[in-house]
Amino acid sequence: MPSVFLSPSTQEFNLYPTGNSEEYYMNLIVDAMEPYLTASGITFTRNNPELTVGGSVRLSNAGDYNAHLALHSNASPAELAGQIQGTDVYFYQGSAEGEALAQLIAANLRNIYPHAELVNVVPNRTLYELIHVEAPTVLVELAYHDNPEDAQWIVDNIDPIAKALALSLTQYFGIPFVLPNTVQRGRVDTEGFDIFLRNRPTFSAVNAGIVPNGADVIITGESGEWYVMNYHGQIGYIPKMYITLL
Repeated sequence: MPSVFLSPSTQEFNLYPTGNSEEYYMNLIVDAMEPYLTASGITFTRNNPELTVGGSVRLSNAGDYNAHLALHSNASPAELAGQIQGTDVYFYQGSAEGEALAQLIAANLRNIYPHAELVNVVPNRTLYELIHVEAPTVLVELAYHDNPEDAQWIVDNIDPIAKALALSLTQYFGIPFVLPNTVQRGRVDTEGFDIFLRNRPTFSAVNAGIVPNGADVIITGESGEWYVMNYHGQIGYIPKMYITLL
């Protein structure tokens, strides 16, 4: 199954007019993303607020991730403080994968940001995280935290933003977007044979692991006639007809 490194801002000194900081709200968004990613079968690792951007980059490069997503909010130059609004979705110029993910994120954010015409996709070759991360990388400046309307939009839309970002990742990876369910336990019941975990909800998909008959699994979501499940850290899809709920 696909994996993503989540890199919310570690800039606790960028304060919002509503109180709290860029770091605080970006981490709230990542918190809200986690159930959507888990339900959809996307594994993830995230940085922590004690890291610098360099530390986040090194942690990302130490793993084998299919994408890297950095989340920030923006600030205007001092002479324009509070006057600029909008969303900028940056990707490394020349990266087809980065541009594809950036375009998906921008399209989904346009559905929830109140000024859709101000959501921009921006190629870039100067931002540190874009330059140095090995996985396809997108850095999102969600809105301007020094603009009261933009800051309030972030504060009031933590879950819609998280959902839009998670949806974008599922579209990028080509897997179904699955809404989180209450986590359930199940048991594989195949009448004797082991069964493959698939990385997509189809029998023609790549095998993501093998689960023995009689094994207990954790069900995190469902897509049509398939469950998304976790078996000892292996995540994938199994047909519902082979699972008995416990």
